[in-house]
Amino acid sequence: MNDEFGPLSSGCPSPLGATWKGGDSGAGANFALFSENATMVELCLFDATGEHEIARLALPECTHGVWHGHLENAQLGQLYGYRVYGPYAPEQGHRFNPNKLLIDPYAKALHGRIVHHDANYAYDRKSPLKELSFDTRDNACYMPKAVLVDLGRPKPNDQLKRPWTETIIYELHVKGMTQRHPEVEPQLRGTLKGLASEPVIHHLQGLGITAIELMPIHPFTDEPHLVEKGLTNYWGYSPYSFFTPDPRYIHQDGMADFAAMVDRFHEAGIEVIMDVVYNHTGEGGNDGPTYSLRGIDNASYYRLDPDNPLIYVNDTGCGNTLDLHHPYVLQMVMDSLRHWVEYGHVDGFRFDLASSLARTEHSFSSRSAFLAAIAQDPVLSTTKLIAEPWDLGHGGYQLGQFPSRWMEWNDRYRNTLRRYWRGDQDMLKELAFRVSGSNDLFETHRRNPLSSINFITAHDGFTLNDLVSFNRKHNEKNGENNHDGTDNNISWNCGIEGPSEMPKTQELRLRQKRNFIASLLLSQGVPMLLAGDELGRSQNGNNNAYCQDNEISWLDWSPLSTEDSDFLNFISMLVHFRLSCPAFRRKNFFSGSPIGPGLVKDITWLSPDGREMTDEDWHLPYAKCLGFHLPKSIVDGVETTSRFMVLINADENPVKFRLPPAAYGGCWRRVVDTAYNLEDIPQDKTRAGSTMTLQSRNLILLSGKIDKKRKKRRDT
Repeated sequence: MNDEFGPLSSGCPSPLGATWKGGDSGAGANFALFSENATMVELCLFDATGEHEIARLALPECTHGVWHGHLENAQLGQLYGYRVYGPYAPEQGHRFNPNKLLIDPYAKALHGRIVHHDANYAYDRKSPLKELSFDTRDNACYMPKAVLVDLGRPKPNDQLKRPWTETIIYELHVKGMTQRHPEVEPQLRGTLKGLASEPVIHHLQGLGITAIELMPIHPFTDEPHLVEKGLTNYWGYSPYSFFTPDPRYIHQDGMADFAAMVDRFHEAGIEVIMDVVYNHTGEGGNDGPTYSLRGIDNASYYRLDPDNPLIYVNDTGCGNTLDLHHPYVLQMVMDSLRHWVEYGHVDGFRFDLASSLARTEHSFSSRSAFLAAIAQDPVLSTTKLIAEPWDLGHGGYQLGQFPSRWMEWNDRYRNTLRRYWRGDQDMLKELAFRVSGSNDLFETHRRNPLSSINFITAHDGFTLNDLVSFNRKHNEKNGENNHDGTDNNISWNCGIEGPSEMPKTQELRLRQKRNFIASLLLSQGVPMLLAGDELGRSQNGNNNAYCQDNEISWLDWSPLSTEDSDFLNFISMLVHFRLSCPAFRRKNFFSGSPIGPGLVKDITWLSPDGREMTDEDWHLPYAKCLGFHLPKSIVDGVETTSRFMVLINADENPVKFRLPPAAYGGCWRRVVDTAYNLEDIPQDKTRAGSTMTLQSRNLILLSGKIDKKRKKRRDT
């Protein structure tokens, strides 16, 4: 051990983590770690390679469960970790083992990555007692080291604060977006800097995207069962640290790379939303490894079964659940969120398995400590907040139950649109609720249509191309005998499983993709697109590609076929149309009431015979065709530019649709017709009362205006 480091002075219990105290006075660094059940904490210092431990220094003070000390001669760039002493009694919830080097939960930078080895387990995996045994091997050589850095003071907040009404979300993976992009410099592919490169931003701007949602970029581990199969974690939903980007996404300098990436997107008018995982960690269940929180203070950081503390509460399905009831655990999450806003400049967050964060001791509560802490926080309360409103625990499905400032992933929307376009029966009523903003889910809680994040596809499940090409999952390459991933894909392969060269099948699949995208972008709520769907990306039927860090998951930027190029242009056209048209992005639910005396309703649901839908029409199980009419009006203080009518037919047969009388508009032209390629959409005009033919599985958007002669007579 190196003798150049003297004993630590007492230091301060706040802030938590390693804080540089540079300058002529107070030089050095303060170290603070929360562990209320520990008996001693050692600060372990390493050389610049991270391979040699050069000093162990006991933190001299413990204040309200926070161990702290000041190292006078600490230098920026110093690598460090912790060893924490205390009882090893898993049956009591304690798993202290000072033989294990632990990562500082507040580490602002990391050197190296976790190397999987049996020494990372606090117990002897070969022992017949397993979890109750005690492993004495030192694991420091297999663990990343925290790095002492000075981030300085946060720069002024430059969030775009784009209204939800103008938000088009694009969910992407940092590596998957750039790894195969030929115009991104090879050394930048797969990194944050590569993501912010001109080719990527140009593509997103062309699509009309206004916000990207980054899949997890916190440092994450490869689960042991994947390593044993020669696979790795690709998605990143297995974190072990919350204050720095994962080293694999960094080109030069962690937080600087991240902030520069966000600033570049802001310059392009695009917001950045982080997908964050605070519900569990990569340490897994009671037989998992020890990387950080488990060894620092297992009984404080995790929720344990009160009747058997050996066992973890597993509301997440990932082995453990962070205990946000504990004030210091809640503080860690809140500190992390503020860190990404203040130093990373992000515009918002999507919370993985958010129901688990909002649980009390027994159940979900919209007044939980976590949701209350977010609501009162002056930094976080102004950001975009998106909940994945479920977890795997009892009563975990909470769609529509989050507070008013929160938006929620609406899987009811996804499932309904998939069932409808598959051709399922008795779907009209459910379809109407979803495309009009899901007022049945949100209105009773004083929410609005923007509370619903609408999506057809996301990272978890089929891509759009696979949704119309496969009836069954094909996850064999995941190494779990195709048992992983959902069997409830609600997909339709258009008659042939997998790729097909048959022109009729290809045309039908392309039409179905147009139907999904048109439905999504013409629905009330906030639309979310999945990266690569616009390029025809396929995962070969894999609906759970979390462990496929390869061409299965990465976007293919090869030149597009004529059909795929037309589809890309189709999406771009619809996105820009939506952004220019307030009628399809309302802040308030439809009332179903006439707009002014004797005028038509703010939304009118139409049957194929051109009249307003009746109760009987809504309950015809075989009916698969309807339309809705939106009059020219004032929407959220902005006058709409036109009347609109959307006609939808999921039947396998064409349907004759009679347009309503002139009171709804005298003359109509097609803006969208999914039966045609974008450039081939007929430009003919259709008069009120005439009949249009909807082809099988077809959506048509019509734009119209009041007949001038009729308007003059009405005005007089």
